[in-house]
Amino acid sequence: KCKMKLVIAEKPSVARSIAAVIGATDRQEGYLQGNGYIVSWCIGHLVSFADAALYDERFKKWRYEDLPIIPESWRLTVPPDKRERFDTLRTLLRSEEVSEVINACDAGREGELIFRTVYHLAGCTKPMKRLWISSMEDNAIREGFAHLKPGRDYDPLHQSALCRAKADWLIGINATRLFSVLYHKTLTVGRVQTPTLKMLADRDAKITGFQKEKYHIVHIARGGMEAVSDRFPDPTGAESVKTACGGARAVCASIHREKKTEQPPKLYDLTTLQREANRLFGFTAKQTLDYAQTLYEKRLLTYPRTDSRFLSDDMEQTAAGIVAGIVPILPFMEGAAFSPEIRRILNSAKVSDHHAIIPTAEFVKQGFSGLADSEKKLLSLVCCKLLCAVAPAHEYEAVTATFTCAGQEFTAKGKTILAAGWKDIDRRFRASLKTDADEDGEAAPELPAITEGQVFEDVAASVTEHFTSPPKPYTEDTLLSAMERAGAEDMPDDAERKGLGTPATRASILEKLVQTGFIQRKGKQLLPTKDGINLAAVLPEALTSPALTAEWETRLSEIAKGEADPDEFMAGIEAQARNLVTAYSCISEDKQKLFQTERVAVGTCPRCGEAVYEGKKNYYCGNRACQFVMWKNDRFFEERKKAFTPKIAAALLKHGKVKIKGLFSPKTGKTYDGTVLLADTGGKYVNFRMEWKK
Repeated sequence: KCKMKLVIAEKPSVARSIAAVIGATDRQEGYLQGNGYIVSWCIGHLVSFADAALYDERFKKWRYEDLPIIPESWRLTVPPDKRERFDTLRTLLRSEEVSEVINACDAGREGELIFRTVYHLAGCTKPMKRLWISSMEDNAIREGFAHLKPGRDYDPLHQSALCRAKADWLIGINATRLFSVLYHKTLTVGRVQTPTLKMLADRDAKITGFQKEKYHIVHIARGGMEAVSDRFPDPTGAESVKTACGGARAVCASIHREKKTEQPPKLYDLTTLQREANRLFGFTAKQTLDYAQTLYEKRLLTYPRTDSRFLSDDMEQTAAGIVAGIVPILPFMEGAAFSPEIRRILNSAKVSDHHAIIPTAEFVKQGFSGLADSEKKLLSLVCCKLLCAVAPAHEYEAVTATFTCAGQEFTAKGKTILAAGWKDIDRRFRASLKTDADEDGEAAPELPAITEGQVFEDVAASVTEHFTSPPKPYTEDTLLSAMERAGAEDMPDDAERKGLGTPATRASILEKLVQTGFIQRKGKQLLPTKDGINLAAVLPEALTSPALTAEWETRLSEIAKGEADPDEFMAGIEAQARNLVTAYSCISEDKQKLFQTERVAVGTCPRCGEAVYEGKKNYYCGNRACQFVMWKNDRFFEERKKAFTPKIAAALLKHGKVKIKGLFSPKTGKTYDGTVLLADTGGKYVNFRMEWKK
């Protein structure tokens, strides 16, 4: 019987793209077949490490005495909703028709783990090959299949992925249970999310503790020339200089001209793409990753989860073709003079798993047709960056003129653009966006023609008042940048992954912190909540400092290169979990109350005059002896299709009635505006009725 090769991709859409190229076009239940291949797919992490409770029944309850939980042998498990998919893959992996397996999951640490856990749990021992590609375009897939690598070449990468997952499990589960039990509230602790939260809490403390200081600046002006003094903390000093200079003579003491060159930006890796999309469009890091992943699966963008900002040296022709192809598609490039320098973006030494993010040849063919607005924006941004990266440098002359007047020194700064270069493309793109994103401080004006020794008679003098400003709250843009740089000083220069998290995980970390209620979004700002600030304060430095993650990532990349021992790494992590539990055995009673939720009073009880508080399902009287309670799911409001909000409850308690718009009438099927009365007769249930005008 003819033997088949089984190809396993990470997602169905990727499997379909691969199948189309290698000729597996015959659709079966759960896979595609043809031309000697069977192509199937996982759906992300099909298999994961079992939860603590599956190791021992007693771990279902969270107790201090059960900690630390350290599995002797690790168990893998399949979530119920993914069981069917796993069974399909296991059947295929064990099939006698299959002679060889090809791992076509995403080419990176997590992709390796996704495939290998399925392969091992299915009990497969068949020969394994690795497909390693950076684009879903047909020719990239063909090229990848022509150069499949032996699976064992990626054993160290798999070891590093396993160590990362086990270490996150050990520290995450033990630290989360430990601090939750101590403080009587679920406090999720994670190797990356906790130091990220600490950065937000530290910034918040700096802003809250900031004391603004006033300072003054003296300006002198004459005939188009304006110059400013240094700062004066004291207004009297500034005023006396202003008086001395008003109507006096100013002399240009020196002019310093310096030619400056701003090199074109590098291409995007995932983090810089997320940062700029947040700054320009307000996309969250997760939205940017989701849009980029969709565009990758539509074959219009290269693989997004990359930390490289260069293309490999063999991509010169491909890149030149794409650059030439996208210029006519982009409206903002109309009439722009442009001669690209492709070699500037090539550097194989700086490409690790994947090259930088660029549009594909498929995009040149298809253009923007049929794409959602958000996808168009992101693609335009990537196109703009590619064009800027291959455009000439931006050149300007910076001019600094110093003046003396009444024994004081004043300075005027200006710039003259000599060659707009790549900034012209960037300016055109931003102008096409109609966005309120801040321009990068191009404020220096052109100075009038001034010569050294020139005299300005009868200058006008004035004083302006200013204040020092506090640090700004983090936005996703600035926080991603800080995460990328965090702990960098503690890491060796050649460490492959620096900072907190990886480009692929940072977005989900921020989302998790928002979902668990430790940080909140306010416009573009990310702010820690009261619980977030408290959590960052009570955890030990070992968990809140980026040094832990920095050290892990260095060791993990050594394991991936085969230069460090996985067992040694895991022994260190287990010791850390044990030490943590020993160090935090009990805390003071005061500290235990840190995370108690504050009760918010919505009004006064009509029966006993005590405060009425909002609960999860009701509004209840704080006096236990009093039975007064209004239920949020009261039939009166449900029938009228109105949520019983705290605002309605407060009005009913204060005035005994409330005007409500858009009440639904079950009789007529229409909505109407009316007044609802609180009809409390002192019984077990509180009633409500409509007020009808007589």
